Amino acid sequence: MPYYEHAPALQVGRWLNTDEPLDLESLKGSVVVLHAFQMLCPGCVSHGIPQAKAIHNAFPRGRVRVIGLHTVFEHHEAMGEVALKAFLHEYRITFPVGIDMTDPKGNPIPLTMQAYRLQGTPSLIVLDQAGDIRLHHFGSLDDLRVGAAIGQLLGEEPAAAD
Repeated sequence: MPYYEHAPALQVGRWLNTDEPLDLESLKGSVVVLHAFQMLCPGCVSHGIPQAKAIHNAFPRGRVRVIGLHTVFEHHEAMGEVALKAFLHEYRITFPVGIDMTDPKGNPIPLTMQAYRLQGTPSLIVLDQAGDIRLHHFGSLDDLRVGAAIGQLLGEEPAAAD
């Protein structure tokens, strides 16, 4: 069996569109699609967000969970929580969105972005039912390829509990 890197914990300062904070451990058993974006990122607005919304609407919620990660590494002043809430409303984003935590050491790259070694936004990460990273992509990715990857993961037997 090939080795897959286990997904690092999400380091989120605040969650939007959910009553309870999310953690990857509680999502085991589902395929998790993590969409990292910035609201001022043209590729996120034109491709990443529509793709994440389509995935959220196309697959059964108990089997595939879409999570947005607002990870701001530039223009920090313009992308605060109030602006993000308005953005989520205007773009009708209903899946949970976490706000990536800033680095207390002053690094402009947020903590989850560092942990996942993201190169920028949009980034798409797909986790299998065991919480392992099976797809890690920066930039636009063809919808058919993403759908095929999710379908393949849904067809796999869930890993046995440790």
